Parts: sequence; C-alpha cells; structure tokens
Amino acid sequence: MALTRDFKETVKERAARDPAFAKAMLDEAATAFLNGEPHVARLILRDLVNASVGFEGLAAETKRPSKSLHRMLSEKGNPSMDNLAAIFGAVRKRLGVAFEAHGVEAA
Repeated sequence: MALTRDFKETVKERAARDPAFAKAMLDEAATAFLNGEPHVARLILRDLVNASVGFEGLAAETKRPSKSLHRMLSEKGNPSMDNLAAIFGAVRKRLGVAFEAHGVEAA
C-alpha cells in the first residue's frame, strides 16, 4: 500500500500547528542526546527546526551559515557542543520552554 502523504511533511505540519507536539519533539531530542543517541537527536532536531524556526531563521539566531546547520543536523552530521547548544537554545526559545534534566534509575 502506498503512503498518501510524506512522513516528514506530516511531522512538520503537526509540529507547526500543535505546540505540545513540538515541545514533545524537543524533549525527545534532548533525551536522545543525553542518553547517548546523538544521531537520533540530530534527526529529530532537523525536523523540528524545519517545522518551527526554519534553517534561515536558525542561521540568523545562531549566527552560523544555514548550509552548515543543514550539515550539522544531517544523518552523518557532527555538530560541536557549542553548535548543538546554540541549536537547542534557539529552538527552546522559539517554543518558549526551558530545560530541566532529571536522573532516573536505570532499568
């Protein structure tokens, strides 16, 4: 059975119209990063940037070239901690949320 809509477009549209969904995506990206899954965090952040601030807006906010930001958030991207912090900060600011980390017992 063929898909009727592109998955990325569906996620982008939902995040753009549903602030709770966008915040959940940001939370998931931060959790993935902190749990040692930076590749997952980058891909979630890429979709969230597309749905919220956009790469041109992110470039203006972070004072980094948009092409560099695209590469950083690609599947094989490797952003520095400073760049990743700037990206998280810009998206966090756009969504109007703050981060609060909590440790939990490992299963």
